[in-house]
Amino acid sequence: MAATRPVTVAIDAMGGDYAPKEIIKGALAAARKSSHRLIVVGDEARIRRYLRRATVPANLELLHAAETIEMGENPAAAIRRKPDSSLVVAARLVREGRADAMVSAGSTGASMAVASLILGRAPGIDRPAIATIVPTVNGQCVLLDVGANVNSTVENLMQFAVMGMVYSRDVLGVKNPRIGLLSIGAEPGKGDDLVRAAHKALRESGLNFIGNVEGGPLFEGVADVVVCDGFVGNVALKVAEGVVRLLFRKMRDRLWGHPWYRLMLLGLAPGIRRMQKEIDAAEYGGAPLLGVNGVCIICHGSSEARAISNAINVAIRAHQNDIIGRISRSLTIVEAPPEPVPLSG
Repeated sequence: MAATRPVTVAIDAMGGDYAPKEIIKGALAAARKSSHRLIVVGDEARIRRYLRRATVPANLELLHAAETIEMGENPAAAIRRKPDSSLVVAARLVREGRADAMVSAGSTGASMAVASLILGRAPGIDRPAIATIVPTVNGQCVLLDVGANVNSTVENLMQFAVMGMVYSRDVLGVKNPRIGLLSIGAEPGKGDDLVRAAHKALRESGLNFIGNVEGGPLFEGVADVVVCDGFVGNVALKVAEGVVRLLFRKMRDRLWGHPWYRLMLLGLAPGIRRMQKEIDAAEYGGAPLLGVNGVCIICHGSSEARAISNAINVAIRAHQNDIIGRISRSLTIVEAPPEPVPLSG
């Protein structure tokens, strides 16, 4: 079996709350574990300060970018004013074929704008969507859109379903992903006009559609892909993150201060650590922006080295599995449902 070509990933070193230090640490960790080529883009002088005591692998290189798009800047204006920003330069590397994928923990709005303007939309896609991996009781689920669109159409939701299905199948390895539609009730008639119309369209498509999924069952693993408008998805995701933080804080405050409970917690520590790892967003790296004409992984602004390293691995897998081409080819599932197969005899 022939060896696969190394993947080249461009990494925005200046985006994120802990840039460039944590971005560089994550890139170093990823480079040391693979033969893939990583291009760290950003202020070279600042980056080199964090590399002084490090042994830099041969597959990691630096590319200077003089400007940085800050978290609070208007995305469209920043792109025009800062053509030499680390985020824009990373996207140009992908567009020009000098990189196969890009990773950024900078402003989500800026990352979406740069990817949409510089990479363009993938063939057949009207609007890109941010997909995130949600842990469930028996595995994980792809939830999209979680913030790229706040006014979706039925056609958008149909395309989100196809993109989520392809990502679940070809990157996460789910054989025949079950697709659900996030709603306020499991019954087909529940939800607003958009959800009811999308339910009908998905039911009549060639996708493995299981029906509406409520917020609670989403985390019970009833579906492998759950589709929703970006406004709804973003609220659902942030509420879930807040509940997890609340539970761990309550557990710490209520139990750690009592001597007997503290002894019990020490005994349970290995299990608690495994549970934290399973639900830790850093384990999943970043959220792919599906529907743009290039692999773009958007990380949380507070991402540290482990999340960045995992995001780089996600970018590599997405490119190796030709996620862009597979999405475009799979759109025929919803554009033209297959003709019924005539019965023999």
